[in-house]
Amino acid sequence: MQTADRPNADKLSRPAMNPVYRRRLLMHRIGISLSVAAMAVGISFLMWILFTLLVNGAGALGPALFTQTTPPPGNEGGGLINAIVGSLLMVGVATLVSTPVGILAGVYLAEYGERSLLAKTTRFVTDIMLSAPSIVTGLFVYAVYVAHARHFSGWAGSFAIALIAIPVVVRTTDNMLNLVPTSLREAAFALGAPRWKVATMIRLRAVKAGVMTGMLLAVARISGETAPLLFTALNNQFYSNDMNAPMANLPVVIYQFAMSPYENWRSLAWGGALLLTCSVLALNIVSRTLFNQKNQGHS
Repeated sequence: MQTADRPNADKLSRPAMNPVYRRRLLMHRIGISLSVAAMAVGISFLMWILFTLLVNGAGALGPALFTQTTPPPGNEGGGLINAIVGSLLMVGVATLVSTPVGILAGVYLAEYGERSLLAKTTRFVTDIMLSAPSIVTGLFVYAVYVAHARHFSGWAGSFAIALIAIPVVVRTTDNMLNLVPTSLREAAFALGAPRWKVATMIRLRAVKAGVMTGMLLAVARISGETAPLLFTALNNQFYSNDMNAPMANLPVVIYQFAMSPYENWRSLAWGGALLLTCSVLALNIVSRTLFNQKNQGHS
């Protein structure tokens, strides 16, 4: 029995003695080590940022932050309720506009416009808008809307950040729909389903988690945009729900307060930055948890 197993053992030990195998194994280990090191560096910087936000912004957290408006220069106390409400209103309106437009455009690109000139042009413009600086979008909305209306407004701010969110939703929806197996579409067509029902009830439903993730990425992208709002919504020291007037928002308030010489304003800026970061982080965690639970329930 030992004599019969001896040749097999020699065959198994030969690759370890092969120089080519040892060189490939060494390169594999070097690649894995570099990947782990790069991941550790990225996570360490992320934890450093979160720790700095927590240390500097925890002191500003309290009931006053959510109940009082931004204080005048040189005054103590105050909060960010006007900026919080303004950001929620503008991001909410931008999400309501960008989500249906982006999903419908992504469905068209994936299902109807695979080879058409309009689809190629749309994809090209979408890629340009994804890489375009946000300040360019703010200047565009300022020239098109604010300059003609002759006043800043929350509507202009919502329009500006919606233009930033739409390409993200379009690209994510298009990519997700292209991941649906062709056999699933063919099975639906074989059953006599029309094309619009295959696109919405079969393909879109199969990748709804990915599409919702793209929508959340768009919300996270626009929640912290400052430059477009400087040219469109500007700011407002007082509490206001009027979307047709200048409106306070967290990114602009954080920018202005962080550059100020007043210690109270800088503390509120740290608190607003921490609040904005934690809100986006919590939104992503909750959404991923809910979708994972739904997927496990269906499986």
